[in-house]
Amino acid sequence: MPQSSVSNPATTELAQHVAEGLRKTPKALSSMYFYDDAGSRLFQQIMDLPEYYPTRAEFAIFREHGAALAAALSPAGSAGFSLVELGAGDGAKTKLLLRELLRTETDFTYAPVDISAGAMTGLVDMLRQELPALRVAPVVEAYATALTQLRTWPGSKAVLFLGSNIGNFGPAERLDFLRQLAAPLGPADRLLIGFDLQKDPRRIRAAYDDAQGITAAFNLNLLTRLNRELGADFDLAHWQHYTDYSPLSGAVRSFLVSTRAQAVHIAALEETVDFAAWEVIHTENSFKFTLPQIEALAAEVGLRVVRVFTDAAGDFADVVLAARKE
Repeated sequence: MPQSSVSNPATTELAQHVAEGLRKTPKALSSMYFYDDAGSRLFQQIMDLPEYYPTRAEFAIFREHGAALAAALSPAGSAGFSLVELGAGDGAKTKLLLRELLRTETDFTYAPVDISAGAMTGLVDMLRQELPALRVAPVVEAYATALTQLRTWPGSKAVLFLGSNIGNFGPAERLDFLRQLAAPLGPADRLLIGFDLQKDPRRIRAAYDDAQGITAAFNLNLLTRLNRELGADFDLAHWQHYTDYSPLSGAVRSFLVSTRAQAVHIAALEETVDFAAWEVIHTENSFKFTLPQIEALAAEVGLRVVRVFTDAAGDFADVVLAARKE
């Protein structure tokens, strides 16, 4: 069995999360731990799958409405503003917006936020090569820390939270997070959030359980990570991926399912965890929204909808929000 030390802070955090998550009923682990190197590569494959529409839909919005998006995010009469992106990733969609702002000679600084210094270095190097005129001020911090810092930033700002990441929060967490996003916004500031919209339930479910099994491999890779980093002995032959979607709640839920009664030892925790046959580990939520729900959600946290941009099929919405006028 591979052994693992918990002296690394990231490993210690993972170990603590696993210890707490596997004591819950039902057992649960956060989807944030999907993204080790292998998980990130698998997610890149998922985004190219025919069933996985969200990335293509949001790209279409940025291609078709780039000029209008840039105008909606640029404070009128401002001498310059900060374009702050939470979780920039590879920056592929954002580059379309950045190019549009540069084309119109808008005075702005791009401030990508990511907790991973390695990911940030790669993004900044790429941007310096592809967009040498762009001013970049990277922020290597957790979201919560970066949002606190935003309160003290001079000038106006537009904050981006793209993809369908807002859907990964449960209802209570979502409200808390949106309140954090809204708190540092002044009257001229803007917030752009991506929302996956409700649609044919079969299409939604297929996007999270593709025919090639890439999403299943992505989910199961979490167990491989626990084996490697925490010295666990999950036997992947006795686990499977399962996803369901409820049109009533708008929630996609993903699970790892134990196909037999089994005991898993986790060396880093010095614990053995028992699983009953067909017991699940809940690994991810992905909520889907309607436009009225988005308006109500914004109002509940002190925001208002400024503009809504959708793709031609109405699969996805990028919503520009601002602080509600008193």
